[in-house]
Amino acid sequence: MLHHGNGAVPARGAPAPRRAPGAPSRRRFLGGTAGAAATAATAAATPLLSGCGGSASAGGGTLKFWHFYDPKASDPAAVAQSKWFDRLIKDWNDTHDVKIEPYFVPGVSYQGSKMVTAFASGAGPDIFLLSPGDFTRYYNGGILADLTPHLDDGVVEDYGTSLTSRTVDGKVYALPMEVEPLAIFYNVPVWEKAGLSEADIPTTWDQLLDTGDKIRGKTGAAGLVFHTDPGYYQNFTWYCWMWQGGGEVVDKAGNIAFDSKGARQALALWQDAVEAGIAPRTLPAADDRITAFTSDLAGMWQIGIWEVQAFKAGAPDHEYGVFKLPVPPGGEYTTTLGGWSFCASTQGANPDAAAEFCGWALGRMSDESIDRTVEWCTGVKSDISPRTSALERGAERGGYDSWAMKKFKEDVFPGGRAEPRYPPIVYKAISDAIQATMLAGKGVDGEADRAAQTIDAFMKSYQGASLI
Repeated sequence: MLHHGNGAVPARGAPAPRRAPGAPSRRRFLGGTAGAAATAATAAATPLLSGCGGSASAGGGTLKFWHFYDPKASDPAAVAQSKWFDRLIKDWNDTHDVKIEPYFVPGVSYQGSKMVTAFASGAGPDIFLLSPGDFTRYYNGGILADLTPHLDDGVVEDYGTSLTSRTVDGKVYALPMEVEPLAIFYNVPVWEKAGLSEADIPTTWDQLLDTGDKIRGKTGAAGLVFHTDPGYYQNFTWYCWMWQGGGEVVDKAGNIAFDSKGARQALALWQDAVEAGIAPRTLPAADDRITAFTSDLAGMWQIGIWEVQAFKAGAPDHEYGVFKLPVPPGGEYTTTLGGWSFCASTQGANPDAAAEFCGWALGRMSDESIDRTVEWCTGVKSDISPRTSALERGAERGGYDSWAMKKFKEDVFPGGRAEPRYPPIVYKAISDAIQATMLAGKGVDGEADRAAQTIDAFMKSYQGASLI
């Protein structure tokens, strides 16, 4: 049997506690090594608020809404999602004097340097989509407008814990449109070639590695795919493995806790999978999961609920399965809950109108507002709704009746934990540790300690939104 975690020894002594965060700061938060990926290195050295007096609106008459859903994509699911934005914007424009224009930015650029450098040069969007992982970059930089005045009574309660990572001092700065849990998708034809069935679904980390090893050995396909490219997304997919073993980046008392058994176990799991040849060093089919599955290039892949819609639209006849993430010895199940949010910029010509748009779109108790979330989460996309009202309505309309959506709603989602909102330097320290151990063969102990020291040094002078 393959085992992981030989380097998962007890952590060093508890580090000194960080300073309690003060009031939100407008310090330049894109300094240093804060890039969202390698492509963001240049942008990361640029002060976020330099040139912030400029306007993202042409003459102040039209607001720009940046998103990354391609209206001309070959993926039919992406086209349908882009049309959802078009309908939303048309509905607003038909009833409001201030107009909105959609602006498509390719995903690689959107999550890389483009938006960062746009804000730094004073040409950022008026309205944009933001992940929890990047929240503190923009909140601490003074970019995010307060959406609270534009929310109906009862909306905050309707969203519940979905707003926790988007709220500071009781004020809401981002409205989530979805909740996206992670799970393992498995490729039924590849499993059958390897002599596997539902009875072989792993529930522990060791079983997961053993299953992946059988798939690789008997079929030649990648046994288990973890995301390999550095960036916020890779961190997002890794946090849940750390949490399962009791690891934290910052504990509830505010102490830096990354150099822990849980973090080391998670780093070792990914390292062991790669070094044993079970997990590939590059993503099969250039990260096109549908092609990878239909071409028998992968047996298992850690991915999110959104892939259900991708299969429905792109490969409806392909047989696949889903199971919740296995756990380590003595560990407790959890998964990471991601999802994008609507945000309004304080730096445009009409921040109030931009914030009003976000509230109008997703922050009303009206049927129209609730139905938008239902359509997004169970119509054009496959997600868990962030609002209780929309989740219940979506279930009533059959949005969670399919086996895959039911699996996510009833089995994968419960016990999940929101993606954390770490500042860029904290994110980058963790990303460096993942990359160094997973792909460069560096020792788990040394990289966990190095990341913890970097985080500890940064947090001693940190001022901004709370991380816990």
